[in-house]
This record gives sequence, C-alpha cells and structure tokens, in this order.
Amino acid sequence: MKRKKNNYCIFQTTFLFAGIFISQLLFAQTKIDLTNMNAFKHAGANWQIVGNVYADPGKKSKLTIKEGTGIIANLPGAAHENLTTAFEHGDMDVELDYMMAKSSNSGIYLQGRYEVQLLDSWEVLNPGPGDNGGIYERWDDTRLNGQKGYEGAAPRQNVSRAPGLWQHLKISFQAPRFEAGKKIENARMLRVELNGVLIHENEALTGPTRSSMAEDEVASAPLLIQGDHGEVAFRNIVYTKFDQKGPWISSIKYSVFKGKFEKEPDYKKLIPVIKNNAIVVSSAIAGLPKNQFLVRYTGVVNIQEAGEYLFFIKTEGGSGVLKINNSTVIPWIEENGKASAVLQPGALPFEFIYSKQVDWPQAFVNLSVSGSGLRQMQLADAGIISNGGSADPILINAEENKILRSFMDLPGGTRVTHSVNVGSPDNVHYTYDLNKGTIIQVWRGGFLDATPMWNNRGDGSSRPVGAIQYFGNPVPAIEKLGDDKAVWSKDTLGSGFRPKGYVLDDKGRPSFKYVTNNAFINDAVRVLENRQGIQRTIQITNAPENLYMLLAEDIEIEALPDNLYLIGDKAWYLKIQDAGGAMPVIRKNNGRSEMIIPVKSKLVYSILF
Repeated sequence: MKRKKNNYCIFQTTFLFAGIFISQLLFAQTKIDLTNMNAFKHAGANWQIVGNVYADPGKKSKLTIKEGTGIIANLPGAAHENLTTAFEHGDMDVELDYMMAKSSNSGIYLQGRYEVQLLDSWEVLNPGPGDNGGIYERWDDTRLNGQKGYEGAAPRQNVSRAPGLWQHLKISFQAPRFEAGKKIENARMLRVELNGVLIHENEALTGPTRSSMAEDEVASAPLLIQGDHGEVAFRNIVYTKFDQKGPWISSIKYSVFKGKFEKEPDYKKLIPVIKNNAIVVSSAIAGLPKNQFLVRYTGVVNIQEAGEYLFFIKTEGGSGVLKINNSTVIPWIEENGKASAVLQPGALPFEFIYSKQVDWPQAFVNLSVSGSGLRQMQLADAGIISNGGSADPILINAEENKILRSFMDLPGGTRVTHSVNVGSPDNVHYTYDLNKGTIIQVWRGGFLDATPMWNNRGDGSSRPVGAIQYFGNPVPAIEKLGDDKAVWSKDTLGSGFRPKGYVLDDKGRPSFKYVTNNAFINDAVRVLENRQGIQRTIQITNAPENLYMLLAEDIEIEALPDNLYLIGDKAWYLKIQDAGGAMPVIRKNNGRSEMIIPVKSKLVYSILF
C-alpha cells in the first residue's frame, strides 16, 4: 500500500545546546495518589495514609505520625503484611522518597521479585548487598551454611542518610525477556540512584531475590513494598511504564565527503571519498578522514506504533542533522540537540548527517529516541563510546584525613574561590570557605573528582563524589548585630574579617582561624563517631557584645526535644551540645527560616545527615 508522504508532523521543537537542559519530556509519568489506598490491593492494617512523620535518629523507636494525607507509613503491629500495587509492570522507572526509623528494614521489589534493599545503614562504612540501596542476594536453603545467600550486589558507596530524614531512590528496571514461554534474557537493574548518586548500573538479575512474592519469572507483575520488618514511610512515588515497541533503522547507506562543512552542502556537486552500505549508523568507518569531513547516512526508519517520539543527537567536534520522511526533525546543530515528532507506522525515509569540523576530538555520533511508553534507546551504534575530548576521571580518595584546596562550584552558579575540601577515612567530608569562615557543604561517600582541576589546563575546580547536603550560598558564619532581628549580611564588608589559615592536629585534621569584629575565632571541625556527621567547636577570644553565629538557613527549621533541630524538608539535623547557656533564635527572613545564636566564648554543635 502506498503511504501518504506527509504522514507525520513536527509539532514542537526544542534543543539542547552545549549542555543547556531542556525540560520537555514525553514519558507518561504517573504519581501514585496517597490521599487513599486505591493504588494498592489488599493493604494490611500496618499500612496507613498519614500527613507527617518523624523518627528519632539517636535511638531505636517507632515512627511518630500526624494525621493527614500524602504519605504512606508502615507501622507493624498485629499485622506485618507486604504492600503490592494494583498495577503491574514490565520495563519501568520508579522514584520515591522514603524515611527509615532507626534500625528499620524494608525493600522495594520490582515485579515483586527483585529487591532493592531499604535499611538504616547510616553508620555503615563498607556496605554489602544487604545494606541500604543494595540489590539483595538470592537464597537457597539447600546450600551449606555461609553459602545460602549468593549473587546480589552491594552499592558502590554508602550514601545513606540518618533515620528520620527523607531519602530519594530512583530505579530504572528492565523486565526479563521471553520467547515462546522461555526466558531469553535476564531482568536487569539498568540504573539505581540513591540520594542523587549512582550506586548500580546494568546489574543482571538471574532470578528472584530472597523473600520475593514468587519464585517464577514473568513479563509483568506488581511492584511490592516490604512491610513485614520495620517501620518506614514513603511519599512522592512516581513511576513510568515502558511498553511501546521501539523503531529501528534499516537499509543504511553512507557517503563520506572530505573537507570542512559548516552547513549542509549540495551533494550533487561533491564526489564522496567513501561510499558503502552499513548495518548500523556508526562513526567507526574504515578509512575515515582523520580530521574534517562529513558523513551522510540514508536509509529507512521503521515505526511500529503511532505516537510522539523525541530524538536526540550527540556529536563530537561538529554538527548533526536528522531528517525523517524528507522533513527536517533536527536542523544543523552543534554537538547536541533534540526535537520531537509525531510519527505514524511505516517504513519512512531517513537521513542523518554528521559534519566533523574540529580536528582534535575523536569522531563520534550518537542518535537515540524516546517517547511515551518508550525508554530512551539507541538508534546509532551504542558500542562506539565518546570520550568527550576528556581524560578518565581523576578521583581522590581519603584513606586518611586529606585536604585539597580548589575552587568549588555550587548549584545556581556560585563559585567559591577560597574553598578547602576536607576528607576523612570515615567517608564523611566537608568544604570550608576561608573567605566567610563557614561550612558550605557536607557529603557522605567518595571524596573528590579532581578531573576539572587537573585534566589538561584545568579550571581549578573539583567536585564532591558522594551525596551532598548544600547549605546555600555562603555568607559569614559570625556577625555583629544590633539585635536578634537585624538582617544578616551577605559578605564581610565592615567586619574587619581577616583569614588566618588553619593548623593541623596530629591526625591531619584542620582547625580554621580568622578575625572578625576584633574577635579571634578558632573553628575546629571533626567527624563524629560512627560517621553520623560532623561536630563543630567554635572558640572565641575578645568577643564584642551582640556577636551572633548563623547556625542554619532553610525553608523550615523545627525544634525537637534534647536541643535537636530538624532543618529543611527533613534534610538534616542540627544538635547543640554546648552554647554556654545561650538559646538559639529561629526567625523568618523573606519567607525562609534562619537560626542564629549569641556567642561569647565557646559553641559546640553537630550537623547530622
């Protein structure tokens, strides 16, 4: 049957130029309604919809709940039942927030069979498969003791947060593949991120893990949340199911033209230096000119299901163009671009152009597609990997207490030029701003990626490797105020601030020194026992009247018992150990909360995260 030429239309085009993020997504995301239990089947009495939830980080306890909606909490009592969704899934992405009570245990089972462990592993240094974020082991009771558990995968690093804080988990899951009732491909955890850090990638699952809902493997089954162990709460559960059949490219031919092309040429006036057929679109072409050239690929893109598709181009050292059905989807762009198109089923003419204009990068093209119900997939050769013109990452570990001075770039574009990064073998680290006398961030996990600092000429910056808790743009830690209602300054002008560097103790841990408002400050930061966070001891000599310290600033600050404060959206804790009898003041400023405290000679407090 002859098809109409214009059986697709481009209704919206957006681009990604040089790393600028484009927010449009085509995925059909579903957020589970937690105003009721309708998304789940046969929910036991241990599962409740609540409005707020708390857990004590210091002692084993139950979750404290408040009435309302938006959160689902597991509160085992007489009932200890698992929770399964009313929907079933095959390939799926799921992300959610969860909160653990101290020493609690739970898990997320994809298809009710493959568990990503949820556990209070806050104080664990070297995590295993049974720790928070681990892919739990398979189990066989017929094996010898010590060998019953097998396979499984430990998280790459422990980036767990404290009990009572919200943690964020994101999973990309690929269901097992079957043909004529026989499994032909294992299920996979394509990607698992915990608190913003990649902890698993492309992990094969040969079968169900321990305590799964069934021992068989299937193409589709419900999501299961473990409820038979400990107290845990969930919110913001969002999932994306991928059940659309993806397109593919066939009948590929390519022509290579030597020279520098900054726009699409008239091919009738050119003679190709190479011309051949290909199985896939790829930059791995024998005899390809070393530096400047253009490759024109033609063929057919086979669309199996009607729908909106989002196409992505990535190139190195040049430009790309994508045409489908004789219409331009992505015009001549540099390096990166994406655009959407509505396509009908059929074999549509396809054209892809790669023009390499810059000499030094490795030749590289990547073409991929995603859509509603279609996870992003490769249309070009996924085996050809770009090195991005850069070296392998230069990672700095902290097997002992370690210091690296560098620039530090914060979210929002702020660059801290006098930052000192302090790493510990407990995998709890922080960055100190010498220009403001303040801690700008803490993190748990790996120490630093110094690639931007040391690769090639470098830009002087490094990046934390683990799960980071930012404290906002840096402002002076200590100020002289007229009273506790005065506005906190954003800089040190007029304070006589003078940094005096730092000294190291016998374990290589720094104490920072500076002068402000004629007061001499000694600021010693130490990692707490059991990796719970950091403790800060401020000692002041010659303190003037009305000297204050800014302890925290966030959207919300909530006082808890025992001098403990919950900061932000249950993001971290602050605990005051010694304030010399002074009491903190929590105040509002431009819709945000600030906690300040008068300081005289000594202040000791901890950041728990």
